[in-house]
Amino acid sequence: MAERNTSFNIILYNSVAVIIGLLISTGLLAFMKINPFDIVARTLSKIFADKYNIGEIFVKATPLIFTSLAFAFTYKANLFNIGAQGQFYAGSIAAVSLSLLLGGRVPRVLLILIVFITSALAGALVGGCIGIAKAKRNANEFLVSMMSTYIVNAVMDYLLRTALQETKAEYMQTDAIVPQSYLSIIIPGTRVHSGFIIAVLAAIAVWIILDKTILGFRIRAVGMNKHAAELGGINTKLIFVISFLIAGGLAGMAGVTEINGVQHMLLRNFNSSIGSFGIGIAILANANPIGCIFASILFGFLNVIGTTMGRLPGTAIPASLVELIEGIVMTCVIIATALRVYMGGKAEKQRMKEGGEA
Repeated sequence: MAERNTSFNIILYNSVAVIIGLLISTGLLAFMKINPFDIVARTLSKIFADKYNIGEIFVKATPLIFTSLAFAFTYKANLFNIGAQGQFYAGSIAAVSLSLLLGGRVPRVLLILIVFITSALAGALVGGCIGIAKAKRNANEFLVSMMSTYIVNAVMDYLLRTALQETKAEYMQTDAIVPQSYLSIIIPGTRVHSGFIIAVLAAIAVWIILDKTILGFRIRAVGMNKHAAELGGINTKLIFVISFLIAGGLAGMAGVTEINGVQHMLLRNFNSSIGSFGIGIAILANANPIGCIFASILFGFLNVIGTTMGRLPGTAIPASLVELIEGIVMTCVIIATALRVYMGGKAEKQRMKEGGEA
């Protein structure tokens, strides 16, 4: 009964937070002397009238599923993986390097399999270093994971100036990968690729690991009470490393979905907010892997709304509105989560007080 009430509270608080965030966003349009009702109606009409635009929702959601899972997985162990952006970049570097090297030389299915495995390993390498720092030195994983993003970003910039720079050496980007390296399109007339299916399967796999396996039980036990878990014979240091290894691998695979599914090349600072949005999505989903799928689709929808608004004829809506809308919604969700935790703690104290008096 208590678990059902908790789930209801999570859905209620987050739903209200999303609605408030959207209302604030429409208020910004009114502040810009733009009729929000007219703009929203025209935007939704344009999105749902075109299969391509609908497909973009799932294209945008695909890497977000992976980065939100990267945060959610460690969060179950009461750890904070703020470095999904760096792990995503590590996976992207591996994906583009192998695609340029092997594209057209090995069968497509084998190439995609190799790219996914290698990108996951690249992300896991970054994540594993964070886990080891936490396990061996009790380092603050929040700060270490955040700083790891700057390190990977610097390595990526170096490679884009040297070994991976495009043939003409004019821009900080790679050459385009060959079409044989692309992820397969699963809905004709759109850009929806097989990476979305892989992301959904990854979310289901993470849910199974966390809820149905011994490893998942140990991760959740460490998250609930590290000291009690140690007394129960659980190696908490090993759990720290494993959690960050898996989380880094998940974020690394997001790089494949963007390089081989959408961008088809590596650009400097591309998708620079994908890690931070993954955190907000995981919080919105309460770190539930299945919830991450739907929360990512919601954020993909918000992204498409913002982009479509900016392209409407006769309007002067800045492109930055896209991230502003998502940022407002994310902020409202985080505030709602903090409020829910505070109210839950207050209610628990009241129950304990009443129980003591009884």
